[in-house]
Amino acid sequence: MSTSRTIRLIAPSGYCQHQSAAERALERLSGDHRVENTSVIQRRSQRFAGTDAERLKDINELVTLTELPDIVLAVRGGYGMSRLLPDIDYPGLHARLSQQPALLCGHSDFTALQLALLAKTGLVTFSGPMLAGNFGAETLSAFTDTHFWSLLSQPEYSLNWEDNHDLSGHWQGQLWGGNLAMICSLVGTPWLPKISQGILVIEDINESPFRVERMLLQLHHAGILAQQKAIITGSFTHGEPTAYDDGYQLDTVWEYLQQKTGVPFINNLDFGHNADTVTLPIGAQATLIAQQKQRQLQLTDYPYLQP
Repeated sequence: MSTSRTIRLIAPSGYCQHQSAAERALERLSGDHRVENTSVIQRRSQRFAGTDAERLKDINELVTLTELPDIVLAVRGGYGMSRLLPDIDYPGLHARLSQQPALLCGHSDFTALQLALLAKTGLVTFSGPMLAGNFGAETLSAFTDTHFWSLLSQPEYSLNWEDNHDLSGHWQGQLWGGNLAMICSLVGTPWLPKISQGILVIEDINESPFRVERMLLQLHHAGILAQQKAIITGSFTHGEPTAYDDGYQLDTVWEYLQQKTGVPFINNLDFGHNADTVTLPIGAQATLIAQQKQRQLQLTDYPYLQP
């Protein structure tokens, strides 16, 4: 990436226990970009990256900064965002970021903020790499790095991948979702966007197939899944079946929910907690095309870095 950008770090969730990874990320990013607000990396209060007030300030001060950064990057996920949702300055963020977009990027626990912003303001944010876990990996994934900068630098972007199953179809709608556990945590709250005829994308970590099914059934029973045109599944890392499952696995879950809801499940997108992950604009417009085992996701209507 030749153009130098300003990247502002925020730490609204868990304490960054992998300090060496964060330092490695700073070295990588600082070579081409200006990284600011780095003091949040070491900040700690119990398991959190600072007190609730400190972590809330990371978000709300975007309203009053003299100059907005190009990118707002979460240090890590974990837990903590749910505590902050009632006190976020949604009107202020909407007013400021609508005039001058700063691209907010993160995943996992960050999903709660992304969906809350979408519900309350309509702002599009980016589910993608974070400082420590991705940019601070011992070996930086060229796949993740390339997709991040390429999508953020273009007004339109297409992803191509291959699925295991033959399926043909064409669906258009608003792209939304992220971490499945965080989506479910927002059901019944004001911070879950009410999206009909959308394309829901999901991923998670440390969740066994039966837990994934239980969460999807919650969304089904809440009437959410039936309102979607399609569901895209990303990576479900470290949730392998056990001998007790006796052949019950994620494919079983996808087939069961597809039969239950009538909504097609499009699988195997590299998205989530794996080293290789695409970046997705949450709230953008999407066209999903399936042709036998080939899949394409065309993305439009999201903020991007100006040349």
